[in-house]
Amino acid sequence: MKVVYEAANLIDAHLVRHALEAQEIPVFLKGEALLGGMGELPLFGTILVCVPDVVWPEASEIVAALPLNQPPEEGKEASDLPPGLLPA
Repeated sequence: MKVVYEAANLIDAHLVRHALEAQEIPVFLKGEALLGGMGELPLFGTILVCVPDVVWPEASEIVAALPLNQPPEEGKEASDLPPGLLPA
């Protein structure tokens, strides 16, 4: 498994996961259960989105196309979103 995205929070991790699974790419979220940890564990940046090595190039292209951590563009329509992020 290779890390395709280091999520800033749980919402980002699941957005990436759903976009990848929509393209039939298996996903494993490493560190998801650590979010409530205390002590020396950080509260953010602990979730790694991992995919199998053979699909990493395709998965990294999909993640790069996602509008993560960006404000929405003015006048952007839902149909302009990448596949896997269209509303149902």
